[in-house]
Amino acid sequence: MRHVIALDVGGTGMKAALVGADTALSGGTPPRPPVLLHRARRATGRERGPDAVVETILGFAAELRAYGAEHYGEPAAAAGLAVPGIVDEEHGIAVYAANLGWRDVPLRALLADRLGVPVALGHDVRTGGLAEGRIGAGKGADRFLFVPLGTGIAGAIGVDGRVEAGAHGFAGEIGHVVVRPGGTPCPCGQHGCLERYASASAVSEAWAAACGDPEADAADCAKAVASGDPNAVRVWQEAVDALADGLVTALTLLDPRTLIIGGGLAEAGEVLFQPLRDAVRRRVTFQKLPSIVPAALGDTAGCLGAGLLARDLLNHTDPTEVTP
Repeated sequence: MRHVIALDVGGTGMKAALVGADTALSGGTPPRPPVLLHRARRATGRERGPDAVVETILGFAAELRAYGAEHYGEPAAAAGLAVPGIVDEEHGIAVYAANLGWRDVPLRALLADRLGVPVALGHDVRTGGLAEGRIGAGKGADRFLFVPLGTGIAGAIGVDGRVEAGAHGFAGEIGHVVVRPGGTPCPCGQHGCLERYASASAVSEAWAAACGDPEADAADCAKAVASGDPNAVRVWQEAVDALADGLVTALTLLDPRTLIIGGGLAEAGEVLFQPLRDAVRRRVTFQKLPSIVPAALGDTAGCLGAGLLARDLLNHTDPTEVTP
C-alpha cells in the first residue's frame, strides 16, 4: 500500500505515523481524511545534545521506512517532518530551537538522504494548523487562524488549504503581539506580550500565586472557575481579556472566517470559550465576527499535518521539495 512517513518532533518526544497516500487531500472534493496505518512514539533524547536528537530523528524515520516496506509491501513514497522553533521551510532548515539546542540544521536534506525519498519540513504549529484547517475544526473554511494555547502561544494563518509561513518564517507569531504595553517582560525582549498573560503557563503561574499553591496549574484554575471561586474568576478573566485583545488585533489584520483555539487551555471547554466569545464580541466594531471553535485533532494535529505535507509532495504542490 502506498504510504508516507509523518513525524512530529516536540521538546521531549516524537510522534510518528505511516499515513496512506492513495488520495491527495489537497485536491480531493471533498478531501478524504488520512488513513493512519501505523503509529509510534520515541523520546528525542535531548539530554544527549542536539546532534544526538538529529540522529534519533533520522534513525526513527529509517525504522518507520523499514516497517512500511515489511508490512505494506513497499517503502514510504515521501516523508513530512514537523519541528519546533524557527524553521526555514523554503530551504528545509531547522534554524533554531531553544528546547532542542540546534541551530541551522539542514534537516530536510539529511532526512531525504537517509530515506531516499522527497521530504517536506514544516514548523510544528503551522503544520498542526494545516491539519486543523484541512481535516479538523477549520475544514471548509477558506481563511482561518489556528491558535494553540500551551506553554507559549503561536498561530497558523490558513489561506485556501495552505498555511502562510511569511517572508522569513515568522508569520503567525501572535503570542508576541504586545497586548499590555510596558507590562511583564517576555524572553523575546518585549514587554507585555500576549503569551505572558494568556498562555497555559501564564495562567498556571498567576493561579499558583493567587491560591498560594505552587503546584496549582491552569487546569486547576479552570476547575475553580467552574465552581465559582472569585479569585479564579479574576485570574481567568484577565487571561481571557488579554487573549481577546490579541485575537481582535489578528482578526482586524487577517479577517479569518474561523478562529480555531487549541492547546492545553482549550481543554477547559466552555469555561474558556463562552467568556472568550463574549470578550471578542464586545471588542469588534467594523470587523466581521469569525466563528470561534475548539481545535478538533488534539495532540495528533502535528503528526497529521506532517502527513499532509508529505502527501502534497506526491502531488507536486510544493515546489521546494527535495529528492535525493
